[in-house]
Amino acid sequence: MRIKDIITQLEELSPTAYAEDFDNVGLLVGDSNQEVNGVLVTLDTLEVVVDEAIEKNCNLIVTFHPIIFSGLKKLNGKNYVERVVIKAIQNNIAIYAIHTALDNSIEGVNARICQQLGLNNRKVLLPKKGTIKKLTTFVPKKNAESVREALFAAGAGTIGNYSHCSFNVEGQGSFKPEENANPTIGTVGKTHFEAEVQIGITFLSHLQGQVMNALKSSHPYEEIAYEIVTLDNTNQTIGMGMVGTLDDAMNEKDFLNFLKDRMNADCVRHSALLDKPIKKVAVLGGSGSFAIGAAKRAGADAFITADLKYHQFYEAEGKILLADIGHYETEQYTKNLIVDHLTKKIPNFAIVLSEHNTNPIKYS
Repeated sequence: MRIKDIITQLEELSPTAYAEDFDNVGLLVGDSNQEVNGVLVTLDTLEVVVDEAIEKNCNLIVTFHPIIFSGLKKLNGKNYVERVVIKAIQNNIAIYAIHTALDNSIEGVNARICQQLGLNNRKVLLPKKGTIKKLTTFVPKKNAESVREALFAAGAGTIGNYSHCSFNVEGQGSFKPEENANPTIGTVGKTHFEAEVQIGITFLSHLQGQVMNALKSSHPYEEIAYEIVTLDNTNQTIGMGMVGTLDDAMNEKDFLNFLKDRMNADCVRHSALLDKPIKKVAVLGGSGSFAIGAAKRAGADAFITADLKYHQFYEAEGKILLADIGHYETEQYTKNLIVDHLTKKIPNFAIVLSEHNTNPIKYS
């Protein structure tokens, strides 16, 4: 087992292609070809976590938050970031960060919050734009089925709960092989007309490489005519936050106590109570003030997130209950999610959940 094999499984859960532009995800320290003895999963990579990895013979740390977020100009151990990186390198320990790639996953951070709260009928709160692409290509009629099947096998043609989706139009293509051409069909120097099928098929943007490989390996022509465009269609499977419903509505005070209990939160900062029941709940792990408007538009009775500033509580505007339970508290179960995924994908391999609570905020 090599680091790149672990990365393949993590990419299945949350492709790094869907991380936010400001983020720093992927393999931050180490060589992807390095053999793995064991994997330690943590929310944050601190020195004590690197020590834990050494003690437990894990030479790959999978972390939610990236220890290297902005550029490092020096490595002399003057701050905790530099000390962590130095210690990891000295002990040949690799570090892989997943962060907003997992935030945007339909099975990621916010799905785990929904699970903790028992929310049903879940939907993505803020679908990520530009994640659906469309391939249009032209194939000889006799080869159309085999090309379609190759594209389907590469992951193209899946829309929500439907697979093998494509649109096909029969027509006549023409081409003239020039002097140095080596045509599969037709003769050099003569214009050829061929019965062709125009195939239109959508795919998720992170699959573009394998979709193109499938097209090139299955298409019979020496020169393949195709185009790829990015669609504006809303993608309901990739994006920030989620919204769902409780089995039974609760009054606000009961809901806040329920929230503290289910999310193991010592404190909830919230906007004014509205004297209305809580049934529909929006969630966004980490700093989620940017989604207050989306939560209101979704018709949520409450929005659970973290790091709300003083004036942002005014944005409730008497329409929604805003609940800030703390950054760590919204993301604390993320490492369990990663461990569960890797354990299912790679059974009988050392996938270790870090024992350290890395929350830097304390309450008195």
